[in-house]
Amino acid sequence: QVQVAESGGGSVQAGGSLRLSCAASGYTGPRRCMGWFRQSPGKEREGVASIESDAESSYVDSVKGRFTISIDSANNTLYLQMNGLKAEDTAVYYCAARYRPFGDFCRPRDYEFNYWGQGTQVTVSS
Repeated sequence: QVQVAESGGGSVQAGGSLRLSCAASGYTGPRRCMGWFRQSPGKEREGVASIESDAESSYVDSVKGRFTISIDSANNTLYLQMNGLKAEDTAVYYCAARYRPFGDFCRPRDYEFNYWGQGTQVTVSS
């Protein structure tokens, strides 16, 4: 059974940095696509970034140039380095995983992901 668990959230002032981690277990095989998502109060869940081992990453426009997604495939751990944080980045951040079907693409579209963590709060004060 695939399980994912986030860590690393917290509070930071605007302009600061945080690094989120996501440990996956029971997640093996090819075409492993993982992503970060976030949800603010009163808003729909939003895809932030996605990545597949040995493939390009994908970002939502609002975080391009500030956030970097990376993956340690050997240890099944996903990261999100967040720099230049803004108040509007405040949200609960979720890690998710799926097996990408052959011919499909790894993109941060939440409806395509099957395995979700519990989320970690990120609060940015201005």
